[in-house]
Amino acid sequence: MATVSGGSTSERFGFIHRYKGIFGVSALCEWLCVSRSGYYAWSDRAISARFIEDQELRKLIQKIYTESDGRYGSPRVQKALEKQGYSVGKKRVERLMREEGLVARVCKVTRRHVGATRFYTKGENKLLDVKHVEVLNTVWVTDVTFIRYKGQWQYLATVMDRCSRRIIGWSLAARRNMSLTVNALKYALRARGYPSRVIVHSDRGVEFIGQEFQAVLKRYGLEHSVNRVGCCTDNAHMESFYHTLKTELLRGSLFGSLKELRSSIGQYINHFYNTVRLHSGINYQSPVEYEERLACN
Repeated sequence: MATVSGGSTSERFGFIHRYKGIFGVSALCEWLCVSRSGYYAWSDRAISARFIEDQELRKLIQKIYTESDGRYGSPRVQKALEKQGYSVGKKRVERLMREEGLVARVCKVTRRHVGATRFYTKGENKLLDVKHVEVLNTVWVTDVTFIRYKGQWQYLATVMDRCSRRIIGWSLAARRNMSLTVNALKYALRARGYPSRVIVHSDRGVEFIGQEFQAVLKRYGLEHSVNRVGCCTDNAHMESFYHTLKTELLRGSLFGSLKELRSSIGQYINHFYNTVRLHSGINYQSPVEYEERLACN
């Protein structure tokens, strides 16, 4: 509520109007440094259509924010309103969310660097000239991230279809090895009906360069592409997903068991990230919605 004190006089009067039944007019006027006579003069005038509209928008914004479990900031809230048929400016949504104290989750990105012996120099980045992927099952990207659980590391491997940003395979385990990445890749292959000639892009970790992972690629006719040495941004789509996952699901959450952690990750991926979350890179659609539209074209 403190941000309201820096708003315009009209915004402060509107705040008093909404909360006078809880805190009282006198206390709110004193706190917001406005006069009671000024407030009553404002309230005696006909309430503007915009003020009434703001009240309705507040309810819609609160609903969208709550349904996203606090994950949406003003850009995605605005796009969600547009999808519901409301034409609302970005600054207006920002103002209303600020006045309601609605702030999206944020977190600081940290990276754990593995030893140099886990990386190899063979392989090439076959996607350097690929800016946009317009066909499903032509480019998949994969990576591994770490999750701190009760003082120990758990490792999450994921596979994304770069065209739609959909997470199509994942695996969680206590060890970072080829079984982890192979399981995630096999999950993706089953989910997508075993397509061939897909470019699978990863970093140069031994869990991707090793014989077992390479054997799966060969068996199913998949082509491997890897980051350039020292260029983690070559796999920016997976880096972005992990930042989103840790911001929207893991930060500040406590899991009572590994089963609960696994279930929460599955729920997030399958019932929010893939099906509901609006992605700026695909015109503020969910991956499932984007794939459905591709199928209709």
